Order: sequence, then C-alpha cells, then structure tokens
Amino acid sequence: MQTTTEQPTTEPAALDSLLASARRAEAWAKEPFLWEGEDPVVSLAPGTSRRRALDEALGEITGGHRQPSAQWRTRFGLMLGLERVLSEDLPRLASGTELRRHQVDALAGMLTELIAANEESSGPNGNGNGEDVAELEEEDEEEPGEEDDELEAGYVGEDPGAVRRFRFRHPTASGKTIAAAGFVEAAGSLGVLILTHRRLLVSQFTRDLTAEGYGDRLVPVVERGRTPPSASPLTIQTYAWFARHAGDIERSAYQLVICDEAHTALGEKTSAAIRSFPEPLYIGMTATEQLIAKQVSDVFPASVDDLPLADAARRGLIAPLRCLRVPPAAAISSVPIVGGDFEERALAAALDHQALNQAAASLYRDRFDTTPGIVYAAGVEHAYNLAQEFRAVGLKAEAVSGKTPPLRLAETLAAYERGEINVLINAMLLAEGWNSPRATVCMHLAPTASRRVYQQRIGRIMRIHPRKEAGIVLDFTPKSATHNERVVSLHSLLDSDFYREGARVTPAP
Repeated sequence: MQTTTEQPTTEPAALDSLLASARRAEAWAKEPFLWEGEDPVVSLAPGTSRRRALDEALGEITGGHRQPSAQWRTRFGLMLGLERVLSEDLPRLASGTELRRHQVDALAGMLTELIAANEESSGPNGNGNGEDVAELEEEDEEEPGEEDDELEAGYVGEDPGAVRRFRFRHPTASGKTIAAAGFVEAAGSLGVLILTHRRLLVSQFTRDLTAEGYGDRLVPVVERGRTPPSASPLTIQTYAWFARHAGDIERSAYQLVICDEAHTALGEKTSAAIRSFPEPLYIGMTATEQLIAKQVSDVFPASVDDLPLADAARRGLIAPLRCLRVPPAAAISSVPIVGGDFEERALAAALDHQALNQAAASLYRDRFDTTPGIVYAAGVEHAYNLAQEFRAVGLKAEAVSGKTPPLRLAETLAAYERGEINVLINAMLLAEGWNSPRATVCMHLAPTASRRVYQQRIGRIMRIHPRKEAGIVLDFTPKSATHNERVVSLHSLLDSDFYREGARVTPAP
C-alpha cells in the first residue's frame, strides 16, 4: 500500500507574517533567520531551534529590548552565527582566509550540539540552580605562563555551566588559531573572551586575529558594572589573570569563552574560576586530552570534534616527521618521576655537564649544521649552558626562558624568524603555543616521561613550510628501545613498532 507524506501548509497571510517576523528579528539580532532558497515553513517550523530563536527574539522585542539580552545571545547567537558561516560553500574569515575541512568540522560539531540543545528543551540550559557562585578569594598573581599545577580533586559540587562547555581536539600545528577565528567570526553578535596560558600567546592571538580582520573588536576586559563598548567585544587574557579576576568581569559582556590549550585549564584555581563564571558558552581547544591525572573532559564535558595526529598527517595538515635515535650518554635511571615527568633538578644534575653539552653541540653541528631547530633542556641554567657550547662550535644559538625580559624575548624570536638565529634552546617556555614554520629539528636533550609534553614539543616542528620536507625528531634513547621505556619517544607516542634511522614515522599524506 502506498503512503503519502504530508507537507506542512501555511496560509499566504500567515506566511507573509512569518517572513516579516524573520526580517524584523534579523535586523534586531544582526543574524539571519532564513537563507536564500530555504522554505520558511520548514526552516521555521514550530519546535525547530531557529523557530525557538525567532519566538524568543520576538518576545524580547515586544518586551522593549532594543538589542538581544545576554541570555538570548548565549543560547541562540552563536548557533545562528555558525549557520551563517557554514552556509557558504567555502566558509571564510573576515580576511578571506578559507577554513580547512577539519576547522569546518569543529564549527559544524558545535552547531550540531547547539541545535540539539535548543530542540531538546525550551528551557534555559543548566544543571544547577543558576545562582551566581561566590567570587574567588583574592590570591597572589601567578607568573605569566605558569600552569596551575595543583590539580583539583574530583569535583562533586553543583556545576550549572557544565552543559555549556565543549571541547575539540586538533593536533598541534594543524591550525587551531584559525579554528578559533572561525568561532570569532560566527560570534559576530557576541562578546568573546579568549583565554590562554602565556603572555606571549596573548600577543600572538592579538596579532593573528588582527590579521584575520577582527582587530576592531579588540578591547580590554570589561569590568563589572561597566557597559561594553559594543555588543561584540573581543578580549584576550591569561588563565592566571582569569583565576584571580573572574569575579571582576562584567558577566553580561561575554557570551563565549574560548580556552586555548584547554588542558592547561584543569588546575584547581583555573577550573574553579571557570565554574564560578557559568553563564557563557565555553569552547576548549587542545591537542591532548590529559594533564597528568586530569582529563579535559572533566571541565569541558562535550566533544564536538576529534582529529588524531595520524589522520592530520594523512591529510597533509602537518609536516611529516622523521626520527633519529642517539644512545644516551648519561644514565637517568635514578631520576625520579614526580607529577608525571622527570624531576627537573635531578634531571639537570644528571645531564648538565660541560662534556655532555659540548657533545650535544657537536652532534647538532655535524648532523644539521644551519638547519633551524629547537632544543629542550633540563632547566633554565642547562639551557644557557648549552647555548654557550652551541655558539662555541659556530652555531647561531640563543637560550630563552621565563626569566627572559619580554622585549628581549620578542627580539630573539623575531631574529629566529629572520634566520639570524638558527637554534633556540629552552626548558619549557616554547613547548606550547609558540609558532615558527621554519623550525625543523626537535632535539630532546632533556627526555620526558610525559606523552603530553612530548607531543607539545614536537608540535613546534610540525608546521608546514615550503623549504621543509619533514620535521626531524632527535630522541636520546637506545635504538632498540621499546614502548615500555620510561622515556617517551616518537615511536612510543605514535605506537609505531619498527625504527629505521631517518625514516618517516607519521603516515604519508
């Protein structure tokens, strides 16, 4: 027996009224409710997310709101903005930069979650009573770039903002900053707060977002009681600042918080600050799901996209990686592992000797010569001692650390980009966030027992550059080392069994 599918019908007068309401709401919300070629009867059918956005917009307009409330923008603004961006055949930023497939996937995953949330329930999101959480007690400001090392115990209290916190995982060097800019583009009618873990990265985000066409939205933090300079302010700050001042932010100013390197937001103070500011949507970006015993999902429960490193390599999104193994000259079997990695002082005591430093410098010169690279040392003093020996063998090398004055650091990194310096030596300052496509060699003079740290380190050489055929990882580990060793290697990270000197370890595009 044949069956028929009934199509919704609408009287012409009712259809005209619906179209007029959509146009009125679009002018008010600064986001379209209908797209060319769409059937309004279908797209704005009762119960759909867009119809709910329209109905609540008309309710606010009738109630005298000249612009959308913070609650309406949080619930519907990003959803409509994502639909706007993704409606294009080739989604672009304000500058014209095209989003790549995996970046589009992150935006599309977020849109799917927001549509589902708005169609499942007509009430506001939240799993608590929605009351303001008490402000954080004032604490001493952390040094810029320091992680909140004190991990919170399993959180068991009310968390009204948990349903508005999402995450996506893309490998280092695959373009998470451009993905973040995609969310900024979609949040054209929202206030956006971007959090990152180093002052250096605040400057980098500012520079990159300005280059992508969003510089006119950049403003300092909107403090409590102040009126935002526009409906869509864009502010960039550190987690350390946020952990101290979350209670001082004007809560109606920001509807979207983007958390860069979200695994660094899992510490007790930072995660408590996030929970104390539950009203906005949160998007956590990370290359790793874990920080020691904590998972990114503990703070950012819902995943909207996940791109494994091997898949990124197959797609040609990152530079291929080759590996060289050098038998270690120093024994570190007695160095304890504390908090998931080798204890820094004990590791430095084992490695920071003039003869070893000279041997490392000669090895780099003989194998790589002027090839640009980055060297990881066992602490600040070790980094400066290594730099001295590298320069002694004729290499253009400099050491940087958290103690390097900001102006000096900026000048050194700029000199590296210009080719006036070829080797940067550091302990952990440049393990996350810093970008330099010309960096080709990653030398692990200080081994690590942390898969997270290792992955962040090699991410510095995974950016594609016209003159770089592949990134080269130098592991100080026996050539016959297995995945059970305490020291992480490129092969153990990627679960690759067979080592061949200089061979590609990541999959071919």
